[in-house]
Amino acid sequence: MQYIIIEEKCSSCGLCADVCPVEAINQMGPYAIDDQLCIKCGVCLDECPSMAIKVMEEEGV
Repeated sequence: MQYIIIEEKCSSCGLCADVCPVEAINQMGPYAIDDQLCIKCGVCLDECPSMAIKVMEEEGV
């Protein structure tokens, strides 16, 4: 499972980065979630007012 930020929906408000407990969201340039740091807690997903964060299931798992 991987969390991704849909660039077209993201308003760059920063709420996702503010609530991330492991600081996995990079705010430099287009927002992105560092999959190596992300613990898949879902806090950013719940907080995003633009619904720009999506959970992608890995194929073949």
